[in-house]
Amino acid sequence: MTNIPPLKIGNLEINPPIIQGGMGIRVSGAKLASAVANTGCAGVIASTGIGMFEELRGDDLWAFNGESLRGEIRKARSLSKGIIGVNIMVALTDYENLVKVSVEENVDMIICGAGLPLELPKFLNGKDIKLIPIVSSAKALALIIKRWKGRYDKMPDAVIVEGIHAGGHLGYSAESLEDGTAMGLEEIVKEVVELSNSFENKIPVIAAGGIFDGEDIARLLKLGASGVQMATRFVCTDECDVNIKFKQAYINAGPDDITIIKSPVGLPGRVITNNFVKKIKQGLTVPFKCVYKCLRTCDPGKAPYCIAKVLSNASMGNLDESFVFAGSNAYKCKEIVSVKKLVEQLTEELKTALAATQAVVANPA
Repeated sequence: MTNIPPLKIGNLEINPPIIQGGMGIRVSGAKLASAVANTGCAGVIASTGIGMFEELRGDDLWAFNGESLRGEIRKARSLSKGIIGVNIMVALTDYENLVKVSVEENVDMIICGAGLPLELPKFLNGKDIKLIPIVSSAKALALIIKRWKGRYDKMPDAVIVEGIHAGGHLGYSAESLEDGTAMGLEEIVKEVVELSNSFENKIPVIAAGGIFDGEDIARLLKLGASGVQMATRFVCTDECDVNIKFKQAYINAGPDDITIIKSPVGLPGRVITNNFVKKIKQGLTVPFKCVYKCLRTCDPGKAPYCIAKVLSNASMGNLDESFVFAGSNAYKCKEIVSVKKLVEQLTEELKTALAATQAVVANPA
């Protein structure tokens, strides 16, 4: 019997070693996160746009966002005793507000990407909440460690390394993705593992981006990763919070339907092609009036359309006026299954792949 090594983050033990990736604008809410947590994996609520912000009329967006997140965390807790985390984008204008709510609600972990969370430890107030930055290079992790150690005497509890095949907004330049100069996930994982292993208390490294099956997980564990983060696979589950038309876009997609666009927030984003994507690639603009300026990196005066509104449309199944974020392997999703069935499948695939690796080591040619 092949034993799967658990992902250990401090006193948390995640087995199988999978963190469900946070997917914003109501794709991964309490329903999905709690179902994932009930399998032994870590479920993650994405804080971005978790409430119906588009229906507000002059209300306090920050207060609304905070209370919407609070309600979602409490809902997830009512449905699961497992590990629940929150993903918070550093680029959000109310980033600090959402971090404070997460701390108040005693989530198990806070995961931060879309920018470097250089001041994150100051919000802990002595609580043992695991802090996990998302990086795309060893250099970025080194910068975070230097700041956290110097100002807060704190090390990251783990680090997520996100590669070029992830869905949604990507931490790479559009040019490096187009010309193939962006470093691959395996190479980045090796560099980050080497850095993490240089410390007395090694930092668990979690690989993310384009991971689809148990064989992929086994390959990255072999490279030194302690676990993986998977988002795309969890979209096509019964419990994923998003509209069925969003899920069906994955099912209907082919390999050539996955494409990169330039998002109004200044980052490339991976999406599934549809008529709306074709139009924006041809220069379509959708005039809008920005009341809240939810993202620091967005200039409403120059943005061709409101990314928050577009993603809200997608979450509700209005794909004529939106696009669906997806990882590079989204087209491989061919059915909608329960979270339980998906995790069982991934676990069996992982066991088989690990057993094969162990057999090769035991019986080299």
